[in-house]
Amino acid sequence: MSKNLRARDAGLACGKLPSGPNNAITDVPGVSVGHVTLNEGELRTGVTAILPHGGNLYREKPVAAVHVLNGFGKSAGLVQVEELGAIETPLLLTNTLSVGTCATALVRHAIEHNPDIGRETATVNPVVFECNDGFLNDIQALAVTEQHARSALEAARTDFAVGAVGAGCGMSTFGFKGGIGTASRVIEFDGKAFHFGVLVLSNFGRPGDLRLPDGTVVTPAMAEPAATEKGSIIIVAATDIPLSDRQLRRVIRRSGVGLARLGSFWGHGSGDIALGFTTANIVHHDERAALVSQRLLNEDRIDLLFEAMADTTQEAVLDALVAAGPMTGRSGHHRPGLADALKNLSSTKA
Repeated sequence: MSKNLRARDAGLACGKLPSGPNNAITDVPGVSVGHVTLNEGELRTGVTAILPHGGNLYREKPVAAVHVLNGFGKSAGLVQVEELGAIETPLLLTNTLSVGTCATALVRHAIEHNPDIGRETATVNPVVFECNDGFLNDIQALAVTEQHARSALEAARTDFAVGAVGAGCGMSTFGFKGGIGTASRVIEFDGKAFHFGVLVLSNFGRPGDLRLPDGTVVTPAMAEPAATEKGSIIIVAATDIPLSDRQLRRVIRRSGVGLARLGSFWGHGSGDIALGFTTANIVHHDERAALVSQRLLNEDRIDLLFEAMADTTQEAVLDALVAAGPMTGRSGHHRPGLADALKNLSSTKA
C-alpha cells in the first residue's frame, strides 16, 4: 500500500472487526485501483479507476447496487445499475466537470474489447462518479482528458496510493485536505474468510463538525465558519461475499452510519452516493439459459456486513484525511492537513 501516513498510523482505527492485510479495497481478490494525478499550476485534480476484476467486465458483470443518501451530484450510469443490478465497466472517479470525458473514455475502452457493442449487441453503461474540487482546482480548465482516464485504468494495481492522489488531489473534507481513503475487513462465514473493502472520494463536511472515533471534535485552524455543507462523498464497497443486488443495497445504506459518526448530516448541497458490488455473483452477458442460479448470504448473518460497512466508511474517510497532508491550490486557496492538527491536539493535551 501507499507509504503515506494512514488512519491507523494516527491511532484512528474504527470498530472491532479485523482488517484485511492491506486494510484496502484491494484486499478483495481481483479488485485493483489506479490513479492519474494532475498537480501543477492551478490544477489540483485527476482520475481514479476501480476495476472489480481483471477480465472483460462487459461480458462478466458483477452484481451491484446503488444508494443515494443525498443527490446533489452529477454522476453517470446510476439509473441502469439501479434497474439491472450489475455494472459492466470499470468505475471512474473524477471532478464534476469531467464526468462526460471519463464516460466517453469508458465507452471507447469497452468497444475496444467488445466490437459488437451497439451493433450486434446492446450499448454499454459507463459508470462515473464525481466531486467538486473547485476550491483548490481550476475546474473550468477542463483539464482531464480521455487519455488521463485511460492511463488511470492502465495504472490499476492492488498496491495504490491514498490521500491527495487521482480524483482526490483537490478534494476537501471538514475544512481539511481530503481525497482518497480506503479500509477493509475480514469476515468469516462457515469457516471461510471473506473480504469486504471500501474506497472513498472524500469531499464533504463543514469545518468544525469532524468527530474522531473517541468523540473529540477537531476544527481546522483559521477555518471560516460555514452555514451549509456543500461537499460530496463517493463510497465504493467491494466484497467477495455472495449477495444479491437487494442485499448489497441494504449493506451500502449503512455507509450513512459511518458518515454520521464523523459528524456529517448529508446536507442539502452535498452529493453523497454509495455503490457496492460483489465479485462472487456474476451476470454473464452471453448467457443463454432461461434460468440461472446465484449463491446468497443467509440474511440472518447480514449484520456483520452492516457493521463492516459503517466501520470501513468511517475509517476510509479518516484515512483520506490523515494521508492527504496540507495543500495550497487555485488562487492561493489552502487546506490544512489533519495529521498536523492531530499533532497540535496531542501537544495541547500533554
